[in-house]
Amino acid sequence: MKLSIGIVGLPNVGKSTLFKAITHIEINIANYPFATIDPNVGIVPVPDERVDKLATMSKSAKKIPAVVEFYDIAGLVKGANKGEGLGNQFLSHIRETNAIIMVLRCFGGDEIIHVENSVNPLRDLEIINTELALKDLDTIEKVLKKVEGEAKTGDKQARLDLAALQDAKTILEKGEPLWQHSHILENVRISELNLLMSKKQLYLLNGKQEDVSSTLIDKIKQLGADYIVTDLSQPIDLSPLIRKAYEILDLISFFTTGEDETRAWTIKRDTKAPQAAGAIHTDFEKKFIRAEVVNWQKLLEAGSWAQVKQKGWLRLEGKEYVFQDGDVTEIRHG
Repeated sequence: MKLSIGIVGLPNVGKSTLFKAITHIEINIANYPFATIDPNVGIVPVPDERVDKLATMSKSAKKIPAVVEFYDIAGLVKGANKGEGLGNQFLSHIRETNAIIMVLRCFGGDEIIHVENSVNPLRDLEIINTELALKDLDTIEKVLKKVEGEAKTGDKQARLDLAALQDAKTILEKGEPLWQHSHILENVRISELNLLMSKKQLYLLNGKQEDVSSTLIDKIKQLGADYIVTDLSQPIDLSPLIRKAYEILDLISFFTTGEDETRAWTIKRDTKAPQAAGAIHTDFEKKFIRAEVVNWQKLLEAGSWAQVKQKGWLRLEGKEYVFQDGDVTEIRHG
């Protein structure tokens, strides 16, 4: 499973600085809008002590952690939905990601130019979400006409699609995100549109704690989003951000371990055993028989797979088993 997070925000708020800190990739960081035109992509391992400990126990030749792709995307400006700045290009890049880290400038000072000529993170948040919502409304309007025609023929699915599209339109017109409305996003027609406001958001507030107002925090909570306060001018440990980005997509890791490799596999929470096996290899899902499973801590306590079996800690799980974060498995298949 490829996880991709778009780093978005107005120009000159710290997006490229964040990207450099995360990935240690040298990119063009310049004090003017649109220094980043094509998205820079960095593949970043998810920090996970479990991979390290299991690899040590198994004396694995290789260890392969879960990863997140971070896209550093060109700065958005007011009017981007109509093509202002690098609008359409910017919005198409966001469409390709699974979630969004929205960088908001909270630090003051005049040495770095602000595209809106003043520091106001609450205004910036509203500019970005308005642009995303307007683009989504444009996308929905184009599809609505076609679906309305299909619904008039009496097509039952078209009627359901029409209702979902109309609901999504109403929510976006109120300026609300769609990710809180899972019943709408489950509609296939809606999910195929890959709407920008359907992507979960994590806010990175660039500044010191005292730069961040309670009004801004209240607004983020009202949107049902999460946030991290980070001063990007200082060297910091960004692993909590990477973990949080992983969490907001409601993903978990399970593991395989042996002499060849220890590896973290990424799945959606509440995934059943055959589909989890399919993350390793598509044939494993089709030909699934059972999964041998033990919690990673119990495996480390036992010291080896053989000892887990001897102690009676190994569980044999069938097709209805829901994989848990931290499960270590061997898949039995036909």
